[in-house]
Amino acid sequence: MPEATWPVPRPAAAPGRGSGGSTESTTREPIIQEPVPPRSAADEAPEPEATRRTASPAESSRASRGWWDGNADEYQREHGAFLGDDRFVWGPEGLDEADARLLGPEGSLKGLDVLEIGAGAAQCSRWLAAEGARPVALDLSHRQLQHALRIGGEVPLVEADAGALPFADGSFDLACSAYGALPFVAEPVEVVREVRRVLRPGGRFVFSVTHPVRWAFPDEPGPEGLSVAASYFDRTPYVEQDEHGQAVYVEHHRTLGDRVRDVVGAGMRLVDLVEPEWPAWNTQEWGGWSPLRGNLIPGTAIFVCARD
Repeated sequence: MPEATWPVPRPAAAPGRGSGGSTESTTREPIIQEPVPPRSAADEAPEPEATRRTASPAESSRASRGWWDGNADEYQREHGAFLGDDRFVWGPEGLDEADARLLGPEGSLKGLDVLEIGAGAAQCSRWLAAEGARPVALDLSHRQLQHALRIGGEVPLVEADAGALPFADGSFDLACSAYGALPFVAEPVEVVREVRRVLRPGGRFVFSVTHPVRWAFPDEPGPEGLSVAASYFDRTPYVEQDEHGQAVYVEHHRTLGDRVRDVVGAGMRLVDLVEPEWPAWNTQEWGGWSPLRGNLIPGTAIFVCARD
C-alpha cells in the first residue's frame, strides 16, 4: 500500500479535489455534523477493498468528491487544531509559510490576487488575507467548504474542479496548493496547465505533495514503515473500491521526475524544490508521518514554480 498523502488519517489520502461545478458557496453552516441515529451492524457498509488498478480521470474525480464529502467532518475534528483557523501549513512536518515565505518575502503579498487549490476549510486563505492578499479558496468538496463557512471570514469560496478552473485567463498573481488536488487527479499536468492559464505573467505557483519516495514504503509511522515494500517506479494508482467495484478513493503516484516533467510540460519553470526536515518541536504522528520516519526519509515535496 502506498504512503498516505497528508493530511488524511488513513492509508493514502489528502485534501484532494477532483471535478465538479463552479458554484460559489454563500451560506454559513454553524455546526460540524448533524446528529444521526446510531447504526446497527447490519446497516454498516462493507469496508472498501484496497487494490492497485487503473482509474480514469472521471472515476478519480467522482471518488475524490465522494470521499471528501463523507470524511470532511472527521478530518476537521481530528486535525483542525494542528491546522488552526488561519495558519498556512505546507505539510505534516509543520513547515509554516510565515517562516518559509515560498510565495514571496514578508510584506510582498499585500494587494495580490491568490488562488488556493484544494483549500479544505480555507485555513491557508485566511492567513493570506491577514497578509493583505485577496485570496479565493477553491475545493472540490462541498462539505469541506461548509467547514470554511463554519469557521467564518470573508474569503470567497468556490466549489470546482482543479482541472477546469472557472476563472478567466490571467486572473491571479499567485496560486498555491498544500496537498490539494494533485495527488488525486489522473492527469496532473492538466491541473498545472490550468493554473498557468489563470496566472498573470511573472506569477508563481507553489504546491506540496507527499514526497514521491514514500510510495515505496508502507504507510506506518513506526519501524515497520522504514522498509521498502513496493516499487517506486510502479505508477499503478492506489484504489479503494466498494462491493460493486466502484472506486471510493483514488490516489495517483508520480515519481519526482514525473512531477518535474508535469511542471515543465505545462509551460512553467521550476524555481525550487523544497524537502522539509522534521523539526524537533513536532512530536505528533499523523497517519504514516512521525518523528521517527521524518528524521530518516523525506515526507513532503514542495514545488516552487514560475510563470514566465
